[in-house]
Amino acid sequence: MANDKAFKIKNGLSAKRYLQSSTAVAASDVDMSLGSYFTKTLSANTTFTFSNPPASGTAGSFALEVTGADVTVGYDLSNASYDNVTFSFSAQDGGGRGFFFKPDGTKFYIAGDDGNEINEYSMSTAWDLSTASYVSVFSVSSQDTAPFEVFFKPDGTKMYVAGDSGNTIYQYALSTAWDLSTASYDNKSFYYFNQEGAAYGLTFKPDGTKFYISGPNNDTVYQYSMSTAWDISTGSYDSVSFSVSAQEASVTAVEFSSDGTKMFVIGYTGDDVNEYSLSTAWDVSSASYVQNFSVSAQATFPASIRFKPDGTKMYILKDPSNFYQYSTSSSTPATITYPASVKWSGATAPDAPAAGEKDVYVFVTTDGGTTYYAKQAGDAVA
Repeated sequence: MANDKAFKIKNGLSAKRYLQSSTAVAASDVDMSLGSYFTKTLSANTTFTFSNPPASGTAGSFALEVTGADVTVGYDLSNASYDNVTFSFSAQDGGGRGFFFKPDGTKFYIAGDDGNEINEYSMSTAWDLSTASYVSVFSVSSQDTAPFEVFFKPDGTKMYVAGDSGNTIYQYALSTAWDLSTASYDNKSFYYFNQEGAAYGLTFKPDGTKFYISGPNNDTVYQYSMSTAWDISTGSYDSVSFSVSAQEASVTAVEFSSDGTKMFVIGYTGDDVNEYSLSTAWDVSSASYVQNFSVSAQATFPASIRFKPDGTKMYILKDPSNFYQYSTSSSTPATITYPASVKWSGATAPDAPAAGEKDVYVFVTTDGGTTYYAKQAGDAVA
């Protein structure tokens, strides 16, 4: 398991193995060859695996002491709230349509319909719109006079602009990552008019193998594949789409959670964010409606939406020149998933311990790990 470390405490009776992990770790291995007592302090929803049990016919057992914790859950519209943080970009463009954040939250870029340009901004405090300042501009007028959305490759070396006047997505190269002053047209594009007459929304799968557009003509999200990752000229329609007309009659933008299991759509009619769940990640045909969150108190005519990668912040661009920041996270107890080979006393796995609470579980196998018999041996132990 990545980043887990084990160390021994000599107490004269048994060897304790402490499995430590960073917040990013979601899996933890118990290696039975290392000892008989293990501890884990949760920092995320955690899936345990058990390895190196004794040979079948030889009984083996171990105890697992788990300390619970609360974890932050992102993309939670049910707990969304306005941060009372806004930013106006009217001094640069009075027709803002779309935007994109650098993944570390220190820069953002706005597609401006009035100036036919992309404007670059920096933030002295990452993800805090109130600390934003203007940096530079890049004209896309040679390709399209109505840029409606902008997206970047995660390393900042490619930029994609959805143009309305040409019904085309254009690809640009940046010789210095994230620096608009080094941008140039790649002479690569993709014509989307056969599906949507006006691509107001554009977003990509993180590995660059798929992209998605949305627009007000059909109130539908369309899915495409690229045979060469991040090369828009290799794009092709997947013949996969999802209508959101039951929730929004004038769609402007589409966005996904970082794992592709949630989709968010906004538009001019509802002035709200509509959330959908995807049973198959990144497959819009598997989407189903979940809930909505109104932004009408701040952003009538919302034009674009993006999230911080962990889903704890949401940003809405309001046509024509304002930007709003929201919190979209909640706290919940970390969960535990055990191997399918574990058979619990009472047939049901116990709940994970509450934050700060220590619970102890005992596991026994006699068949080389094919089956583990388990029970909770201690609840809220000191």
